[in-house]
Amino acid sequence: MNYRSIMASLVIVGASLAGSPAFADADEYIQPIRPPQSINLGMVDLGKKLYFDPRLSKSGFISCNSCHNLSMGGTDNLPTSIGDHWQQGPINAPTVLNSSLNLAQFWDGRAADLQAQAGGPIANPGEMGFSHVLAIGVLESIPAYVREFKQVFGTDKISIDQVTLAIAEFEKTLVTPNSRFDQYLLGKKDALTADELAGYQLFEESGCVACHNGEAVGGNSFQKMGVVEPYKTEASADGRVAVTGDDADRFNFKVPTLRNVEMTYPYFHDGAANTLPEAVDTMARVQLGKKFTREENAKVVAFLKTLTGDQPNFTLPILPPSSDATPRPTPFTK
Repeated sequence: MNYRSIMASLVIVGASLAGSPAFADADEYIQPIRPPQSINLGMVDLGKKLYFDPRLSKSGFISCNSCHNLSMGGTDNLPTSIGDHWQQGPINAPTVLNSSLNLAQFWDGRAADLQAQAGGPIANPGEMGFSHVLAIGVLESIPAYVREFKQVFGTDKISIDQVTLAIAEFEKTLVTPNSRFDQYLLGKKDALTADELAGYQLFEESGCVACHNGEAVGGNSFQKMGVVEPYKTEASADGRVAVTGDDADRFNFKVPTLRNVEMTYPYFHDGAANTLPEAVDTMARVQLGKKFTREENAKVVAFLKTLTGDQPNFTLPILPPSSDATPRPTPFTK
């Protein structure tokens, strides 16, 4: 994939769309979230247990939910996540909510899908700090997991592909439909207040939807952070994440989803913006070359808060015990 060509195209599209008369109706750019389709319920149940199970980490204390907490908008609300041996990671943890709608996973898009992403943190020495071989050994030592994997996959042997497929299947269910904005798009025109509607119109007319579009209001393209004005902070001055590894691609990232954005602070790849008003101000300046007034900023923020949908609703799993003796409680989620 030629990411620099994608970046150039997006800049041209954004410039041409902003202010265009056709831009007055963004319904074709942003769509309501649909419920998950074609889900294997047995695999989802297994994946849910694995998602919450800290035994997939070297320390036995870190689970997928540690950095993508489902009670906190699918994030950890830290600038960068804390991993094995209290190591601080180099980048902000993206939300897992609606991640099935992304064109690729991770900020640099290095994982093609949720299954490819799920195996990364387990073997990352700065995250869960384990290895796939050792993680599988742990699962194979737990009788209830051996039985459940056989029920779901029909084989006696557990593999990392089965583990990541099950986690991915669970993550596909973590969509957040029925936001007030979705209700508006579906015809409930009184779902938005006057200020929220004005913020929505500013969001369209300013060109934000050139990158933040689709069901996830983002997540479906790559963009340079700092199109109009360079983006530099102490945390990101080296542009440590590059999509291709090419120096020319520094500061190129997958556009994040804006769904549930009021819950997923702090913002950007480096977590440098602590509040939505700060994030809106920065994005307008460095991406669009625009300076919102305080009133305009407040209206855009009001609109962004209407993107919060129904949060995942499920019963926390009782994790399989290490032996057949006693159940293992699910780790606290917040």
